[in-house]
Amino acid sequence: MPGPSRPRTAALVAALLLAPGATPATAAPLPGPVAREAAALTGSAKLYRSAGDDITFAFDARLAAEDRADPTRATGTFAFSHEAPRVHGSAEGRVDCLLTGGKVAVVSGVITRADRDLAGAVGTRVGMTVHDRAGGDRLGYSWALTGTPTARAGNLPRCVSSAPFERVAEGTGDFVVVPWRPTA
Repeated sequence: MPGPSRPRTAALVAALLLAPGATPATAAPLPGPVAREAAALTGSAKLYRSAGDDITFAFDARLAAEDRADPTRATGTFAFSHEAPRVHGSAEGRVDCLLTGGKVAVVSGVITRADRDLAGAVGTRVGMTVHDRAGGDRLGYSWALTGTPTARAGNLPRCVSSAPFERVAEGTGDFVVVPWRPTA
């Protein structure tokens, strides 16, 4: 049995295109470039400590595409905690700066809530650095030499931290760094 003739096929296609709701104006748009954040740092990890201290950090920091020229317009949150025989405390904060380059991110923010040993840190700016590495993430923080976020004179500038010297505990680092592209 022969197939449909060309005139019948053309008529069928024309009828489908002219059917209600099938006009080119209502067709689904073709996918285009997706706007991405200018920079981001997300994820959490537990630090490795041979003494068994339970130290965790978590981040959800983002710099919107329209703010790519100003890292101080970053938004989001961070949290950290330290539980050990002589240290007990946790803190949360609001992000106020995010700079990323390759797989390294520096984020700073002001502590908005803290408990126990960190209660005096509310209102203090802190900085943290993350290196998102395939072989194990690394992390650093602005109070590395002082031992506590409140043990320094003056206010820390935005986006200042230490090198990511701490190793994360095996199986815990899920940090994701979106590299900053300052120009579109």
